[in-house]
Amino acid sequence: MTITRTETTVAAERIHTDHAVAKRLGNWTRAGHIQVRARRGLAVLDLRSPDLPDDIELRLELQRATIKLLVPDDALVEHWDLRWTARGKVKDAQGRTAGEPALAGARRIRLTGVATDGEVRVHRGGIAVLSALCSRAYLQDLRLAHRTGGRPTVDDPARSHGH
Repeated sequence: MTITRTETTVAAERIHTDHAVAKRLGNWTRAGHIQVRARRGLAVLDLRSPDLPDDIELRLELQRATIKLLVPDDALVEHWDLRWTARGKVKDAQGRTAGEPALAGARRIRLTGVATDGEVRVHRGGIAVLSALCSRAYLQDLRLAHRTGGRPTVDDPARSHGH
């Protein structure tokens, strides 16, 4: 059986932070593969955009770093393939477990790679919106929307900049 895909494939996104903060908010990518290398830093990734594929793979290399994921309410975050070499944890207070049946159309986010003294925080719903609102990118998006007569999208990537 041959599967043909009509959509264009996007190369993997690469994010590197070393003793710094990297934020990717709103509609920042269409890639289904994202590589994050963080050392004593913070990376905030907004994965709520409808432009993203339903299956996303995040390859992590963390050294005393934190990754904050802003995800849709129904997203399933799997971290079975994430290897811990020291202390660390995936914090997902409202998340579904891998044993639960997947909801139709729900986004699946697979975490792979290695984490040394790292932490992955998963924010959903209102907490994800608040995380996006408390950013410089949101303020810039508000100013742009005001100038162009559009609407901001950093707080809700499903909203378009159209009128």
